[in-house]
Amino acid sequence: MTFYTISYLSNHQHMNQLFNYIAIIIFVLLIAVMAFLYLRHRLITRYRDLGIIFFLLLLLFIGFQVTDMEKSTTQQSQTTQMIPFIKAVARDHNVSPQKVVVNSTTLTDGILVRIEDRDYRVNLSQTGDNYTLTRAHVVNHQVNLMK
Repeated sequence: MTFYTISYLSNHQHMNQLFNYIAIIIFVLLIAVMAFLYLRHRLITRYRDLGIIFFLLLLLFIGFQVTDMEKSTTQQSQTTQMIPFIKAVARDHNVSPQKVVVNSTTLTDGILVRIEDRDYRVNLSQTGDNYTLTRAHVVNHQVNLMK
């Protein structure tokens, strides 16, 4: 079972986007190099063909980036709801927010919250503005903590 800390939720939201941005920059540079080489050696069409291939790969990665951005904005809005929730649980139980971990990156009904060594199940209201914690007992006690 994987649990997430508040520092993980606030810091690790954009790792996949970074890879796509780097790939897009590399493909733009490769297209520029191929265009320069093609203009310099017009009879060698290999550079033009490679430029077209890199341009198509650039379009593919831009498409990946757009879908990742759409998915990321939805997930980020749900993750930003999780951080105040962790702080509220920590305040209600008189512990620091670093001692509260959750098993989901999004705030939904039924997630597990671990406060120090005790596990609780979250029951959210219909509007999501209040919650109750019910003591829970997990079957698998091996925890992977994402910090």
